[in-house]
Amino acid sequence: MKNVNLPKAMLALIISILTTVSANAQTNEFSGWGAWFHSQKLSKHWGLHIDAQFRSADKLAYLKNPLIRPGVHYYFANNKYATVGYLYTGTHRITPTQNTFRTEHRTWEQFIYMHKLSGNAVQHRFRLEQRYVGALGTSDPYFAQRFRYFIRGVIPTTKQTEFKKGTFVGLQNELFANIQNIEKTNNNVFDQNRAYVSFGYRFSKMIDLEAGYLNQYVKNLENDTFNHVAQIALYTRF
Repeated sequence: MKNVNLPKAMLALIISILTTVSANAQTNEFSGWGAWFHSQKLSKHWGLHIDAQFRSADKLAYLKNPLIRPGVHYYFANNKYATVGYLYTGTHRITPTQNTFRTEHRTWEQFIYMHKLSGNAVQHRFRLEQRYVGALGTSDPYFAQRFRYFIRGVIPTTKQTEFKKGTFVGLQNELFANIQNIEKTNNNVFDQNRAYVSFGYRFSKMIDLEAGYLNQYVKNLENDTFNHVAQIALYTRF
């Protein structure tokens, strides 16, 4: 494990996935996402989580997806913890003939494991989510489940025994798989993939700010989508 080069390994993973899916992509979109991720440790074993995200439609035309996601952490150790939570979101669409908003509620459960690889911090996240999608026009409400695997590495630009402050590069990838009521979503086990690279600044062990490029490949019933995303994210930990 110590001989693995984290930046090269993660870049190879991201490039491999993008190369695999690019042949099937038919539609390109360009959007902007803003995100805030916060963890609050309350005691040795308990803590709180909340993240808020705001995602635009193609070409920054309007706010397409607002997301609010609170949760409760249980820490098995400093590098292993589980979370259960709730999410409220929805999809806003504006066309020449319609202006609609389809709500979605989710419950979710996850396990996070963190470790060092080549001296850099790596996080693995395994998430199961239950999706309760609301009715819209002639479309009935439905329930579906989805599994998500997320990996993220933070690579400081200067060598430090413990990374407390300074610039860094973030590399991450997240794979989504439909596991229940697939016919209600895109009729495919593969749902989407998100590959992301960012440049950020750590102000302290509690605050990171970063900006980067996220490539979201979405498998649709008809035309698949490549969404090119400019993202700004704030991470706070207390």
